[in-house]
Amino acid sequence: MEFDVRNSNSQLLCQPQSKKRRISLNSENSYSSCEVIREINASLPTLRYSDYFMEPCLSELGTRELIDPGYCSRVKDLTVGRLGYGYVKFIGETDVRWLALDQIIKFSRHEVVVYEDESTKPSVGQGLNKAAEVTLKVKISSSTDYREEQLREVTRKLRLSTERQGACFISFDPSNGEWKFLVNHFSRFGLTDDEDEDILMDDDATAEVQDPVVISGGEVSDFDDDPGTADSTLLSHSLPAHLGLDPVRMKEMQMVMFPAEEEEVEDINVWLSHQKVPFSKENTRSPLQKSAQKMILRSSSPMVHKTSLPLLKYNAGNFDSSSPATILMAQQNKGPPLKTSKSEGFKLDLKHETPVSGSHSYNIVDAALFMGRSFRVGWGPNGILVHTGAPVGTRDPKRVLSSVINLEKIAIDKVVRDENNKVREELIEFCFDSPLKLHKEINHETKEVEVGSFKIKLLKLVSNRSMLSEICRSYIGIIERQLEIPGLSSSTRVVLMHQALIWELIKVLFSARETSGQLKSMGADNEEDMMNDGKEGSPELDLEALPLIRRAEFSYWLQESVCHRVQEEVSSLNESNDLEHIFSLLTGRQLDAAVEMAASRGDVRLACLLSQAGGSTVNRSDIAQQLHLWRNNGLDFNFIEPDRIRLYELLAGNIQGALRDIQQVDWKRFLGLLMWYQLPPNTSLPVVFNTYQLLLDDGRAPYPVPVYVDEGPLEEAVDWHTGDHLDLAYYLMLLHASEEPEFGALKTMFSAYASTYDPLDYHMIWHQRAVLEAVGIFRSNDLHALDMGIISQLLCLGQCHWAIYVVLHMHHRDDFPYLQSTLIREILFQYCEAWSTQELQRQFIEDLGVPSEWLHEAVAVYLNYYGDLSKALEHFLECGNWQKAHSIFITAVAHSLFLSAKHSEVWRLATAMEEHKSEIEDWDLGAGIYISFYVLRSSLQEDNSTMSEMV
Repeated sequence: MEFDVRNSNSQLLCQPQSKKRRISLNSENSYSSCEVIREINASLPTLRYSDYFMEPCLSELGTRELIDPGYCSRVKDLTVGRLGYGYVKFIGETDVRWLALDQIIKFSRHEVVVYEDESTKPSVGQGLNKAAEVTLKVKISSSTDYREEQLREVTRKLRLSTERQGACFISFDPSNGEWKFLVNHFSRFGLTDDEDEDILMDDDATAEVQDPVVISGGEVSDFDDDPGTADSTLLSHSLPAHLGLDPVRMKEMQMVMFPAEEEEVEDINVWLSHQKVPFSKENTRSPLQKSAQKMILRSSSPMVHKTSLPLLKYNAGNFDSSSPATILMAQQNKGPPLKTSKSEGFKLDLKHETPVSGSHSYNIVDAALFMGRSFRVGWGPNGILVHTGAPVGTRDPKRVLSSVINLEKIAIDKVVRDENNKVREELIEFCFDSPLKLHKEINHETKEVEVGSFKIKLLKLVSNRSMLSEICRSYIGIIERQLEIPGLSSSTRVVLMHQALIWELIKVLFSARETSGQLKSMGADNEEDMMNDGKEGSPELDLEALPLIRRAEFSYWLQESVCHRVQEEVSSLNESNDLEHIFSLLTGRQLDAAVEMAASRGDVRLACLLSQAGGSTVNRSDIAQQLHLWRNNGLDFNFIEPDRIRLYELLAGNIQGALRDIQQVDWKRFLGLLMWYQLPPNTSLPVVFNTYQLLLDDGRAPYPVPVYVDEGPLEEAVDWHTGDHLDLAYYLMLLHASEEPEFGALKTMFSAYASTYDPLDYHMIWHQRAVLEAVGIFRSNDLHALDMGIISQLLCLGQCHWAIYVVLHMHHRDDFPYLQSTLIREILFQYCEAWSTQELQRQFIEDLGVPSEWLHEAVAVYLNYYGDLSKALEHFLECGNWQKAHSIFITAVAHSLFLSAKHSEVWRLATAMEEHKSEIEDWDLGAGIYISFYVLRSSLQEDNSTMSEMV
């Protein structure tokens, strides 16, 4: 049997075109012919969206490829478009094989994008990145209402927009709104938002695409043409039509969310129909006036208004397994059947200037007032803010559309982004995973807390001061490895180096010292300090020497922290001014370099004085007395360099006089000058810190500003004022000097601004607080803001298991006994998709002692929401929510299993709930019937078998 492709309509590829190819179904090559057809089908381009089209169409392409092999690799003048938006005609021959056209070519309002992903775009001339003629549908308010000069202005603006994008303008036809231009290659072509509004586009351009016919349940049905119904939907249709949305879809959503809306409007129409309103000029009102009248009637009419039902219903319950908290769909099968109606939307008379058609084009009516509903700001997961105000960074108030809802995301994950604003996996590792793993390795105490019928294990970090040095070194090692990552911004590196210095300072100020053993050398300068302060040399150290040793270590830490500032300042000074160089070196206690510079310049006397700087107080008194005698004897200081006098003042211990008339030094160097040159060498650190605080209160010391303000530079401006925040290092010094059992500045000390310019970054300061608290430096149960900060960061990155780990470390409070359990369940519910799909996270959460019933409950609600009811039933059974499990079993699972003859499965599920039937409403009318049926059937089968045996 043979048939001609030209004479068969049975398949897509076999349509009448030519006689060039015949397929024999009876020949031995019939199998290979089918293979050819399958290969052709596989090579055809895809175009899945119903409103997209192409010429030649898919059937024609297949037919021609069957007749003329290779035709799809050289399709001439290929055209791809979208109904109501426009089309693109690719000039010349185009290879369309295996192209996903609806993914490559995307039409939207007044623009077309080809190859939206730049990484997949081929070179110019290849694929679809070639010369083409673009036609976009541009709908202005109404060409008949425009004067000729206005149309010419619109054409001129379109021409300018075309040339600005590097394309060649062809024409603009106001009658059909077709804007044609030529492009050499593709990216994005069309109108910007500003150009769109400047040309006064009509939003009905996209609404025009909607055909007054909808497909429901596979059938085509016309809209109801009843004018009364159309009038009742004017308000609901006007705003979506104006914003370019689908009015029918918006109407359906309104009916689902607000089922009482239609009945209220119909009641208003009935009430209006009974009023005798004469037809006159006063009573002939615009649609806006009519809508306002309806709004007034809603508030003043004596009708009883129906309450709108929520889409979601949350049952709080308690923490007992018998009544767990659930989030349920409250509108399932409760609303009235959806209605569809035909309406032309809300139209304004464009003969007069209106807020929409005139110069006030941004003042679209408020969505809440227009629709009779109230909308408010709302927060979503991962820092998403939903609001109707001005977007972040917008300064032009005219650009605020009160009827537009903005979704913006807070940059909680900024700490794991590089200088190109890209999230780096290695940054996630070093910022969160590695520190938390180290935290988990430290010793912990557990405390079981009862939550209803469940128990959770709260964790507490436990350590001591002798282990503090090793812990701090481990955290410093993590930061040093993070600094090796390429692509970090300069401000990020400044913050990271400061974090390493903070851990070093914690080790210096709070770690315990051995009372015996030889001290480790800390460099030449510190050895001198130790000789002066602590008299190093004896192998056995008494307790009296420990404060001096701690002072020597802090002095070395201070030198290291200001070393880079000193080097930068020295490199920027004039090389001819040796005395200024020496003074800068002294501010960082670089005595060796200062003495060497003075000796190399032949100033031996100054070198001798510098070698004794910060030493015995006798030498300071001698230099101070000498300066006093010079002044009393009327010595003319004009013959002595000012920089030399400044050095003498510093060596005499008068740092205020030494710093007079020069640029103010940073707070760390001022603190060093106070400790090294003014106070006695045996002064303890608490006295040093308190003296600096007194000078600060009197305004005679620089403010200890945070590192990102002190050192910078920042890539972004920081809104900071003097007095807002102190540097975390200074808070640690005050904590060390504090003699009170409770330190009053903990909240500001452990705020994000104390160590970083990112107000949402708590990832390292949380660890510093935890370690200090673990070794007994302080204790506070009022730092939940710090805990919630790092929890938010972890959840934003999908690290749900670590977020729960942090929750379990929050202090238990008797006034909030369910705080931890509530947070854990909220995390499990909101981020179920994240942790339930990752086995490592799920296992980690289970290992933390979180009740498995909570996990099953969260998964059950998630699966129930997405319609996987059979799996949801299993998890409801596991979490002990017997009522909900029974409801799903009866309404969605049991009948399908029964009809599929899966009786053993029905029996298993029903008997699993039988022990708890006292907790289940209508058990006897539900699963109890199935159990009774199977028991009865089993007994009948036994009777039949007995009868057969007797026969």
